[in-house]
Amino acid sequence: MKHLWEMTLDELLAPEGHACSCGRTHRCGLKMLRIGKGAVQALPEALSTLAVKRPFVVADSHTYQAAGAKVEEVLRAADIPYTLYCLPGEKRIEPDEWAVGSLTMGFDPRCDGVLAVGSGVINDCCKVLAHACGLPSLVVCTAPSMDGYASNSSSMVVRRVKESLYNACPQAILADTDVLKTAPEIMLQAGLGDMLAKYVSVCEWRISHLVVGDAYCEEIAGLVRASLRKIVEHADGLMRREDAALEAVIEGLVLSGVAMAFAEISRPASGLEHYFSHMWEMKALREGTAGDLHGIQVGVGTLLTLWIYEHVLNFDQVDRARAEAAMAAFDPAAWEEQCRQIFGPIAPQIIALEAKARKNDPQRHKARLDQLCAHWQEIRGMIREELPARDSIYALMQRAGMPLSPRDMDLNGADTAQALVGSRDIRDKYLTSSMLWDLGLMAQTADALRDKVDAGEL
Repeated sequence: MKHLWEMTLDELLAPEGHACSCGRTHRCGLKMLRIGKGAVQALPEALSTLAVKRPFVVADSHTYQAAGAKVEEVLRAADIPYTLYCLPGEKRIEPDEWAVGSLTMGFDPRCDGVLAVGSGVINDCCKVLAHACGLPSLVVCTAPSMDGYASNSSSMVVRRVKESLYNACPQAILADTDVLKTAPEIMLQAGLGDMLAKYVSVCEWRISHLVVGDAYCEEIAGLVRASLRKIVEHADGLMRREDAALEAVIEGLVLSGVAMAFAEISRPASGLEHYFSHMWEMKALREGTAGDLHGIQVGVGTLLTLWIYEHVLNFDQVDRARAEAAMAAFDPAAWEEQCRQIFGPIAPQIIALEAKARKNDPQRHKARLDQLCAHWQEIRGMIREELPARDSIYALMQRAGMPLSPRDMDLNGADTAQALVGSRDIRDKYLTSSMLWDLGLMAQTADALRDKVDAGEL
């Protein structure tokens, strides 16, 4: 039997799914995928495959120019009725209640499917709308900027906190290289940054399996690694907008989304590096400023996380006494005050989450510390197996002209340190920052990050 990473895209998308050695059957709701020159012309076929007779077409001012007009042309030529809704405004749209509410108020109840014309935000919002309405969704990609096209989740801002909402993946994806090659350079860089994160996410997934028992599948991890290799091999060609590179990169991005759909969680593709971005995005929302694109922030977060792991590898064994002393000195009131300083007006939501998750509970800390001590050498081995040298990723990103430091995004050392400290609190998910906290290393790592960033060394 073939491994997942050895299968073609058609094989991966087999409707019967794949019975796996992990004990689960992995399925993806994606029924049709077209990648290549002129792929948007397959839109009538895609709608027929999904039995959609009148799509609700969603775009914004930028994605309409990129592909929306072409979509309308194809639909009119095929005599397919549709309703077009363009999200208002010229500024970047946030994936929040306003955006989904706007789509809901503009929704035409005659429509029996949701067609997203865009990339991350448009696709995520359309998945939420389609799921709420019980309708199939499909997407015409406008940029190779992120890996969520085929995922079964949407990265949304809910009550000003970044969350993953699990819904359903689009049932058809059309990625036309004639469209993709017109994407702004920063969108290409964002897609590269989002994929480089997979080195960390797979490593972190394996560690969380050992420490807290998160379900892990080596087949899915192998699929993520294969998609990552495809992107890295074509990274230089991507920035030159070569057709072959664009096809390879969008395929790698889709494969990453398929892996998330197979796992039914975002764990295979999202780790601490994403949480740096989530924290910075939430900061920008609170302050009413325009943050950088998610994938750009994730790329910088990947470099920061690789630096953290370089230092974690220096510890031959767990210093249990230090970890226990840090837990004994933990002050819930001081932690709540720290949350108020980091999260401002949304701190009550973060504190309420901890009341349910109980990550700070001494007995739960002891259980996790026991696992860290028992498996420390295995964890160090995983880090060596999964993570590349930070210098090699830095060089790749530098060739692509990407930001390489928080300072390149107008963030300072304090912003970076707060993002690390706050990352473990915004969801009940075992991250690299969770491990640092369990080991009693959080404060010194955050201080070191702050100083390195401010000194221009990170």
